[in-house]
Amino acid sequence: TCIPFPAWPGLPPVRACFAFASRRTPRTKVKCYDSVRGTIYDYGALTIDGDEYIPFRKYAGKMVLFVNYLGKEGTALGELNALQNELGPYGLVVLGFPSNQFGKQEPGQNSEILPALKYVRPGGGFVPNFQLFQKGDVNGAKEQKVYSFLKNSCPPVAEEFGNPKNLFWEPLRNHDIKWNFEKFLVGPDGVPVMRWYHRANIATVKNDIVAYMRRQRGH
Repeated sequence: TCIPFPAWPGLPPVRACFAFASRRTPRTKVKCYDSVRGTIYDYGALTIDGDEYIPFRKYAGKMVLFVNYLGKEGTALGELNALQNELGPYGLVVLGFPSNQFGKQEPGQNSEILPALKYVRPGGGFVPNFQLFQKGDVNGAKEQKVYSFLKNSCPPVAEEFGNPKNLFWEPLRNHDIKWNFEKFLVGPDGVPVMRWYHRANIATVKNDIVAYMRRQRGH
């Protein structure tokens, strides 16, 4: 079901689409819980080169999109670049977190990730225009604390896990991220507001974010 939104000065046009599904069918997105305690401003992370620790309080007043990404997915990374270009001027910040927990598809060291993106996949001189952080766990006993916060703040978008042979963490929990490219949107107050299934296309994500921006401006 798609709903057109009226034009709003300073924001691109958008149609918001919603997917309705059974319990066993993954949802395109979910809203985060209303009673979230804490904010992302209690956390931070090291940049991918290890040169800087960025406290997420730096992004106060911005909308922040957290993405656990896979460097080999050139098309998806290009779409994230485009999203940052299009919505960055309206207050969106995209943050990327590489992880090797899904099929061991991101085995490189932190120092190898950016050169691999530039020269191998996607190659062609590709450079992310969004902030990348050091590789780490987003699920399991050693998961990054900010991801514990994000997952506990939002319902899971999928109830079931894929092939356990491709999942490299323990223990498995219902709220866990199920694969690369799940996304969490955090509002300008630091509180998570929305979570997307990893297969939600970037056009849907963009539309949802723009609709959220309009609602915020309408208050």
